[in-house]
Amino acid sequence: MKRIAVFTSGGDSPGMNAAIRAVVRSAAYYNMDCFGILRGYEGMINDEFRIMNPSDVSNIIQRGGTILKSARSKAFMTKEGRQKAYDNIKLHGVEAIVAIGGDGTFTGAKIFESEFGIPIVGIPGTIDNDLFGTDYTLGYDTAVNTVIEAVDKIRDTADSHDRLFFVEVMGRDAGFIALRSGIGVGAEAILIPETTTYIDKLIDILQRGWERKKSSSIIIVAEGDDMGGATEVAAKVKEKFTHYDIRVSILGHMQRGGSPSALDRMLASRMGLGAVEALRDNKSGIMIGVVNGKVTHTSFDKAIKHNVDVNPELLRLAEILSQ
Repeated sequence: MKRIAVFTSGGDSPGMNAAIRAVVRSAAYYNMDCFGILRGYEGMINDEFRIMNPSDVSNIIQRGGTILKSARSKAFMTKEGRQKAYDNIKLHGVEAIVAIGGDGTFTGAKIFESEFGIPIVGIPGTIDNDLFGTDYTLGYDTAVNTVIEAVDKIRDTADSHDRLFFVEVMGRDAGFIALRSGIGVGAEAILIPETTTYIDKLIDILQRGWERKKSSSIIIVAEGDDMGGATEVAAKVKEKFTHYDIRVSILGHMQRGGSPSALDRMLASRMGLGAVEALRDNKSGIMIGVVNGKVTHTSFDKAIKHNVDVNPELLRLAEILSQ
């Protein structure tokens, strides 16, 4: 194999640039040409290919976002769009692809590979940590630390004004960011899509805190909570619990940005090399992961989200420490 390509797709996550760097430099080490495809599948259709050398990825390991940009492509969902993408791949002599993204990216890769036989290996770039086959996805650790830093600041103002804050974090389908960051900030309650939210139980928790003369409380809410998010939960609590001055803070897309943590930089570097070496070994249709410190391969079918369960020990830990 002499020529590969790499692209990023879907929502950006910290560590994507570090992964791009690792793919490009690993390819150079093995005397392979490497193209970068701008704007994911959309750029593949629009022929936005550019050759990348090791010097092109200097000084990007610490940068958030993605230098290759990202976009969602409706055209790629059609057979005609995928045919055009394949024609451009063949035009540039690309023999295999590294796809950095989440479940949508891998779903598209699986279909594309089955139709045209182009080998594709995936790197899990998503802050949600909801892909099976890796302990952590790229950007998850950074996102959790971003939430913790923000909530620590919110706690300061909550204490100053005796306020109850509902803080909404990302996680439409998965509560991993909420759970781990909630434990990290000492939240009184953590509401996630994987568990049912009971308002009466939440009121009991807040009442116990009030009786112990707690000056403030923090509730972490994943955006996919079954009550509809932080604003809706706060409104229901306000109806029954009037002791606190209630505020809602939605952290939003700030969780996607920022310089990647040391863990995400190391993870991206290992996965980038792992992806190139997997292609050299004629592997395809797989996602590169790191499980218990070892690089692993998981088929796209198994990796795609909703196959990861919340750790019950973390749920138990959160409940005990919130007393």
